[in-house]
Amino acid sequence: MVSALYPGSFDPVTRGHLDLVERALPLFDHLTVAVALNSTKTPTFSAEERVGMLREVLPHDPKLSVTTFRGLVVDFCRTQGIGAILRGVRTVSDFEFEYQMALTNRHLAPGIETVFVMPSVQFSYVSSSLIREIVRNGGDVSSFLPPPVERRLRERLAP
Repeated sequence: MVSALYPGSFDPVTRGHLDLVERALPLFDHLTVAVALNSTKTPTFSAEERVGMLREVLPHDPKLSVTTFRGLVVDFCRTQGIGAILRGVRTVSDFEFEYQMALTNRHLAPGIETVFVMPSVQFSYVSSSLIREIVRNGGDVSSFLPPPVERRLRERLAP
């Protein structure tokens, strides 16, 4: 049985994130989507809010769970018995960063593999930070976010 972890900030969760989950579900016996608790970042939404939004918009599938984690991804994988890390790669610069991270994780935990999945074309340029900036300036992000997430983001950031 192969379980995978899809770690991220998900601040906010986008249609690109959902696309990646849908592409990954058939590949693994179980997929855990995990909100990273990072004290060096100031998120728009609390960890509890992000977990709640993920649970609301992700497909209801027994092979899928949502949680939070703190610390190294590979340490979390070890404690949970997870054998793969799922990462989305949108651009060459994403790949360069993710490749370096994957090799570092392999060094720290040789038994945990990183699996790269490319998003659908319509999500290949979408990032949470870009979406937050569009919302701050009153732009339309409806094609990038599920409706409940868009509503919460506008309530939080709208001018």
